[in-house]
Amino acid sequence: MTLSSQIFQLLITGITVGSIYAMVAIGFNIIYNSTDVLNFAQGEFVMVGGMSMIMFHETFGINMPLSFCLAVSVGTLVGIFFERFTIHPLKNPPLVTLILITIAVSIILKGLAMVAWGKDSYPLEPFSGAEPIQIWGAAILPQILWVIGITMVVVLLLTYMFRFTMLGKALRACAINREAASLMGINVKAMITLTFAMSAAIGAIAGIIITPITLMEYDRGPMLGIKGFSTAIVGGVGNSFGAVVAGLMIGILESFCAGFISSGYKDAFAFLIMVLVLFFRPGGLLGRYEVE
Repeated sequence: MTLSSQIFQLLITGITVGSIYAMVAIGFNIIYNSTDVLNFAQGEFVMVGGMSMIMFHETFGINMPLSFCLAVSVGTLVGIFFERFTIHPLKNPPLVTLILITIAVSIILKGLAMVAWGKDSYPLEPFSGAEPIQIWGAAILPQILWVIGITMVVVLLLTYMFRFTMLGKALRACAINREAASLMGINVKAMITLTFAMSAAIGAIAGIIITPITLMEYDRGPMLGIKGFSTAIVGGVGNSFGAVVAGLMIGILESFCAGFISSGYKDAFAFLIMVLVLFFRPGGLLGRYEVE
């Protein structure tokens, strides 16, 4: 493989990984914008989506499109139950309490997944075959195109919803000022539940589309959650466009680090970038820069 082909291969790999980080970060941002809470169970939504897809398609033999819909539904229901039974009953709890609840839910979901599916890693059939496509000397798996394409569709749909629909405007109003939104007749509690459902659905989709490439197991969630959190910080917490930019940047840097330096250091890059951004621009690359 020539150097140019290797660079292109690493670039495509980085975009693929970065797309997943971006989707996880978007899930963080959706909940943060409505509740000011960083949901540290976001990685478990990814795991639940991937494991549910494997269960429906590989174990029960349900066709791929229906399994996809069912797995996303399971992830969405997990998000709804999470909010309704842990966040919703509380009356003006401290922010620290809410964050601790998300950490506890993360641990519980990981434990339940271990009981349900065991500790093995499970494969998932690619959406459209495993024969690599040769482009400019690089071998591109068809699943990579699915990952990039579905990520683009999710981002475009979210952009359209938040900008041009009444539901999206209601969610934005809750994000700006929940009290004012309530006075305008918006059901803030329902909007918060919806954000958890949307966040869980996006996480489940991320888990489904990445599983044919990387396999899935019960404890995959925490690392994906940490990478998504780092991406959200780098892009600017609450800024979904920033999450996409930061996700692609981190994914590409990780890929080139693994290709030209050592794969053992690639995970450290996301955290190094996060520390540098927090030091030089605390609001994130595309967030507000505030110094008190």
